Amino acid sequence: MLTKEKVDKTIKTLPDSFTIDQLIEQLIFMEKVEEGITQSDEDKVVSNEDVLLMINKWSK
Repeated sequence: MLTKEKVDKTIKTLPDSFTIDQLIEQLIFMEKVEEGITQSDEDKVVSNEDVLLMINKWSK
């Protein structure tokens, strides 16, 4: 979940002039990274080996 503090930090990393689309992209990116970290912490990940097996099945 995003917090005001995290949003504020994100805004401070943007250039002095930016579009609303750029801000939204940054916020979505932050949210997705946090979601990935949470999934990793909860061991809800797919191993590299499993990914390779999936790719090999697609290639056939």
